[in-house]
Amino acid sequence: MAERKMLAVDLGASSGRGIIGAYNGKTISLEEIHRFPNDPVHAAGGFWWDTLRLLHEIKTAILNSSREGGIDTIGIDTWGVDYGYVDKTGALLSNPYHYRDARTDTILPDVFRRVPWEELYRVTGIQSMNFNTVYQIACDLRDRPWVVENADKLLFMPDLLGYFLTGEKRSEYTIASTGALLDAFRRDFAFDLLEQLGIRRSLFCPITEPGRTLGALLPSVNEETGFTGAKLINVASHDTASAVLSVPAEGEDFLYISSGTWSLMGIESRVPVITEESRALNFTNEGGAFGTYRILTNIMGLWLEQESRRQWKREGVSVTFDELSAMALASKPLQSIINPDDPSFSPAGDMPGRIRDYCRRTGQHVPENMGEIVRCIFESLSLRYRWTAEKLESLTGRRYPVINIVGGGTKEEMLSQFAADASGRAVCAGPVEATALGNVAMQMIAAGELAGVSDARRVIRDSFPIKRYAPDRSVKAAWDDAYARYLALIEKN
Repeated sequence: MAERKMLAVDLGASSGRGIIGAYNGKTISLEEIHRFPNDPVHAAGGFWWDTLRLLHEIKTAILNSSREGGIDTIGIDTWGVDYGYVDKTGALLSNPYHYRDARTDTILPDVFRRVPWEELYRVTGIQSMNFNTVYQIACDLRDRPWVVENADKLLFMPDLLGYFLTGEKRSEYTIASTGALLDAFRRDFAFDLLEQLGIRRSLFCPITEPGRTLGALLPSVNEETGFTGAKLINVASHDTASAVLSVPAEGEDFLYISSGTWSLMGIESRVPVITEESRALNFTNEGGAFGTYRILTNIMGLWLEQESRRQWKREGVSVTFDELSAMALASKPLQSIINPDDPSFSPAGDMPGRIRDYCRRTGQHVPENMGEIVRCIFESLSLRYRWTAEKLESLTGRRYPVINIVGGGTKEEMLSQFAADASGRAVCAGPVEATALGNVAMQMIAAGELAGVSDARRVIRDSFPIKRYAPDRSVKAAWDDAYARYLALIEKN
């Protein structure tokens, strides 16, 4: 059969890529045809996404695809929660804010006076993060109500970019689910709750489930991009939703970690898990494809190593990630443990200094060199993975014997082995290009080339190497002792 070709536009918080996925009836191959920075901009007292630049780069990716023989369909995935307003003429009213803009730092009390946090979680099932969409809209109503008043529709980032390409306005389900705006059980906007916050229902477009065709490219866009004739598909447009779709698991009882700057760890469920315990533990219920939910939590992830490396570079020491891993492997195990999600580790800056301060403050061995810092990070993340796995089992009453790690973090083989050792579970690592693969897989399902998620995961297993790590039982006692120390640390926080 002729190969079917699909363009996955994968936009991360720091860069974007256009990747062509080709399916020959048996396996999927990927080819990157355009890579570009996604640099947010400080201007006029705000922190913004350069949205029209992103549109230009997407058009370039489509044009490059036409030069490579053409594509059949296009899918866009991005980070969650952020959005733009368009007016009645269809024009963008202002650049979308970046979720790290400081405007939301003080908004939570204002929201909770109208809708208590317990009620917001009971309806939406979304963990409390001050940059959730519901809080950002509350900031708009407080700080610049004229923008909201003149808005016809609110469009999440992939929906906004899709609108620019096709002229069609929709709210794709997985991306809409990230912002604490939806009723988790009804899989639609929680309009009664939103109206209590002064957010009008007419702002929102109808919810569209992943796998639906959004539309053909506008004639002007088609002309700019080489007359591909491609149609835009609503994939699982939140990047983590696409990544989870690509998890090459067999069966339903598995844990996943989408590993990169963040470690997003959770399970796939057919029902939301919204209880007092899940709220206390700050687990979130984000939407997945085909009626599923992603019950997960955000863990600080490889940001800790990435920011440490940037600090060492600022100090004049340039070192690769492979070199850091070798230094860590040569260091003494389990000397120092941190809580990766301690608020002190969130901002950019001197991460090694903060890790040393944390260890000093908690009466531990203070890491003395780069290897000890990185080993501390990897071991602490692995202990956090064990804690998360145990809490998920407590919440669901099910046993999850395997952790599937996907994304760029799978390149850190030491971290995968530590995750197996710390948790006592098998770890399957790969594929690296999880988000783009999930994007492509949904396009293939929409085209009828694959029967569904199980079929997609089978093809992904056949197409890309998956490395398996077994727990090293000889170090179980040492990891159990370290876990007891970790629990004592987080109980004090």
